Amino acid sequence: GNIEILNLSMKPGNTLKVKGKISADTLGFSINLGCSSTDLALHFNPRFNESVIVCNSKCSDSWQKEHRDRHLPFFRGCTVKFFIEMLSDKFRVKLPDGYEVYFPNRHGYRKINYVSIMGGLKMISFKL
Repeated sequence: GNIEILNLSMKPGNTLKVKGKISADTLGFSINLGCSSTDLALHFNPRFNESVIVCNSKCSDSWQKEHRDRHLPFFRGCTVKFFIEMLSDKFRVKLPDGYEVYFPNRHGYRKINYVSIMGGLKMISFKL
């Protein structure tokens, strides 16, 4: 099931703690942070069919240059816990095995209102 939150109020220094169960048959999932579904500061997208984590941003509904990281510590059918921290100039995603993915805050957002979680991640807990 997809989740959308429109009044998040995440600021630099805040950390989003996400815990969920990855479906056994999914191709992947994504977590999107930004102002709206068409303006995203961070699109975090583990893809099992490619064994890659893709991060990107979106401006006026147009995708920008994607960043691909071959470190994929997620497994289908597992429960995972990871953290997304908003820093002043970038996002830091701390993966379940301690590995960190960094992605620049390309739009210079000072506040994130919008979050969506799509695809094969069944939410267990979500905390800012």
